[in-house]
Amino acid sequence: MESAFERVEPGARRANKRHILNCALECFDEQGLEATTIDTIRRRSQSSIGTIYHHFGNKEGLVAAIFLAALDDQLAQIEPAMQEAGNPRGAIAALVTTYMAWVTEQPKLARFMFQARALVAAGGFKSELDARNKRRFGSLLTYLVEGVEKGDIRALPRETYASLLIGQSENYCRAWLSGRVKGAPVEHAEVFAEAAWRAVST
Repeated sequence: MESAFERVEPGARRANKRHILNCALECFDEQGLEATTIDTIRRRSQSSIGTIYHHFGNKEGLVAAIFLAALDDQLAQIEPAMQEAGNPRGAIAALVTTYMAWVTEQPKLARFMFQARALVAAGGFKSELDARNKRRFGSLLTYLVEGVEKGDIRALPRETYASLLIGQSENYCRAWLSGRVKGAPVEHAEVFAEAAWRAVST
C-alpha cells in the first residue's frame, strides 16, 4: 500500500526525504515529541545531521513537515469527496466518513497530528497551517451557505461549524488511537456523519 508520504512527496528524487520523515514519525510515535531529538532521528534514519537540517531546518521544521504532509494527504482525499457530494448533507457525510477512514488507515500519522497540532499552530508554520485549514473547509463552506439559504442548515457563527461537524468524530478517533475504545473509526463513520448532520440541520 502506498504511504501518505509517497503520495505527498512522490518520486525517486524525494526518497531520502521520505525516509527521514518515516523514521522521524516512528521515533515520535515511540518516544513522544519532547523526548525525541534530532540525534535520535539521525541514528534511526542513518542520515547525517546536515542532511536533516538541509531538508527541514530544525526539529520544529521536521515536526511541521510531517504534520503538513499528513494534512495534505487528508485534503487530497476529503476535497474531491466533498466536491462530488452534490448537496450539503452529502458533503458533510463525505467530510466525516473520509476523515475517519483516513485515521483508520494512518493511525501513527493521526496520533502524531493530535500530539503536534498545538506546537505547529503556535510556531513559525502557523500561516501554512491556516491556509490548509481554509482549504479543508472551503468546499464545505459553499455547501453550508447553500444549506442556510434553503433553510436546511441553521445559521450559526462560522467558527462553530468545524467543531460541530468534525469534533465528535475527532474525539472518537482520539479515543481509538489511545486504545480507550476498540472499534476502528471507519466502522462507525456513518453514525458520526449522521450526528454531524443533526448538529447543524434545522
